[in-house]
Amino acid sequence: METFTNPKAFVENPCYGQQRQESLAALSPEMIDAPIRDLIAAFNQLPFCFTLQCCYGHFVYAGQDDPHNLAALPLSNTLSEVEYRIAYLALCIYNSAPGRMLHDSLKAIAAINPQNIQFGSADWFWERQVNSYVLQVEPQRFKFMDKAMLSYREALSIEKIRQDFFIQLEKVLTGMPSAAGLNRSAL
Repeated sequence: METFTNPKAFVENPCYGQQRQESLAALSPEMIDAPIRDLIAAFNQLPFCFTLQCCYGHFVYAGQDDPHNLAALPLSNTLSEVEYRIAYLALCIYNSAPGRMLHDSLKAIAAINPQNIQFGSADWFWERQVNSYVLQVEPQRFKFMDKAMLSYREALSIEKIRQDFFIQLEKVLTGMPSAAGLNRSAL
């Protein structure tokens, strides 16, 4: 994320409901990488957040030049470098008790592996949508970039971290108040 920064403090956003409706109306399943469609749909069911952008993360290498490649890295003795296009989730979070709970849960995922997972804000998202936060899988030294060249061995490690990252996001969802069970006044 080229404009990645430390997480900004929540601010009031009286237009949140309208912004959420507009964003979700413009979203179609085809816009989301297939492996995370259900996950993103589940986040968007929560009334205290909505997706701004997301990416499953892609690996491009000799013989695989599709920038949207979803296949696992091959077992190889010949690959030396892999271009990694970051996995991330960018959400707008409503400044509320359940929203702050989500914020803290996302921040906790980054704390599991801070050398390869970062939680923060991205200036260009914030300029368009206050209370926007990004959770990304990227080696710390590349945290300000949308893609990075990695050794094959490091790419294999990042691939495993990416898988664990999405599992952790699923666990966060199970701990969130459901849209049906949420007291609307808590928003």
